[in-house]
Amino acid sequence: MLGQDSDKIPAATLVVFRQSIGDAAPQVLMVERASTMRFAAGAAVFPGGRVDAADVTLAENLGDPSPQCIGRIAAIRETWEETGLALGFNRSLSAKEAAEGRHLLLQHKALAPVLKALDLRLDLDTLPAFAHWRQPTVGGFDTLFFLANLGSGRVDLAVDATENTNLFWATPAQVLARADAGDLRIIFPTRRNLERLAQFASYAQAVENAARHPIRPISGQPCEKNGEAWLMIPDGLGYPVLGERLATARRG
Repeated sequence: MLGQDSDKIPAATLVVFRQSIGDAAPQVLMVERASTMRFAAGAAVFPGGRVDAADVTLAENLGDPSPQCIGRIAAIRETWEETGLALGFNRSLSAKEAAEGRHLLLQHKALAPVLKALDLRLDLDTLPAFAHWRQPTVGGFDTLFFLANLGSGRVDLAVDATENTNLFWATPAQVLARADAGDLRIIFPTRRNLERLAQFASYAQAVENAARHPIRPISGQPCEKNGEAWLMIPDGLGYPVLGERLATARRG
C-alpha cells in the first residue's frame, strides 16, 4: 500500500482523459517537467506529485485516512496547482472559480481552505484507481495513478511555470510517436502506461480495464533477455509491453 515503505516518498498522479472531435482515440493531459526538477527532469509526465501532510490531514478529517483517499486528494491538488484543471468535486467549476481556487491553493498549499472558500465537496469516486508504481531505490517515489474524465469539455489551462514548462493534450499513441521521434523525453513508467492507455478507444474502456486487473506495486527490474540487459515489469497487470532494453530505458 502507498506509504507503507518508510524509505519511499508517497505520491499520486492523475491521468486525465478528453474526447477530442478530431481524434478517434481519447487524448490525455501531459505536462513537461522543468529541467531543474529532481525527478523526471525535462520529461513529459502525467500531472501529479508528492503527498503533503495537509493531504493526510484532510483525509483524516473526512474519516478515511486510507492510501487511496490520501492519494486522490494529492492528485486533485497537484493537478489543480500544475494545470489549473479542477476535477474530483461534487460540481463543475466556472473558469473564474478554477482560477480563484488555484490561487488559493498556491497561497495555502492545502486543499481544505479551498473547499471551504468555494463551498466544494470532494467526489473521490469519480477518480478510479488505475495503477501503482514504485521506484525501487531508497527515497524513490511510491505513486498511485488515478483516472479522470473531462469528457468533450474545453477548459482554460495554464502551466504553473515552476515545476513544469509546458502542457498539452495528445492521444497516447501521439505522445509515444513524438518520444520515438526524439521530440519528447518520457521515462520508463510513463512509456508503459502510455502503451496501456493507447489500447483504449474511450475513457470507459480504461476504467473497465483497470477494474479487471489487480493494482499491485510495480517496479522495473533488470534482467537478462537473449543475452541483453532489459528492464521488465510483471505480467498480468494490464500492460501490453512488459519492458525494454536497459540501454534505452529512461528511469527518471
